[in-house]
Amino acid sequence: MAPSRPFFDPQSGELDTDQLLEEAVPLAKLVAVVGAIALVPLVLQFLLLRIFAFVPVFSAVLSLAAQFVLAVGTGIVLLYVVARANQLVDES
Repeated sequence: MAPSRPFFDPQSGELDTDQLLEEAVPLAKLVAVVGAIALVPLVLQFLLLRIFAFVPVFSAVLSLAAQFVLAVGTGIVLLYVVARANQLVDES
């Protein structure tokens, strides 16, 4: 017996778009949350430099903070993908 393939309908062998959407929506929400959190230091950087004309030292610190948030967020997203893939394998 052939193993079942995730995201494919077992009877017809066609792509199961409903299951794909069920998996893609939470992942997209997680990516959007990480992106929104990373925007906070970038907006602060814009406000401090353009509007209030603070020294560029704040620019470097806030830029590093945004990059750190993106790096950690990318790791969290990848961990979610791997954990969810393991769950899908165990279910099938």
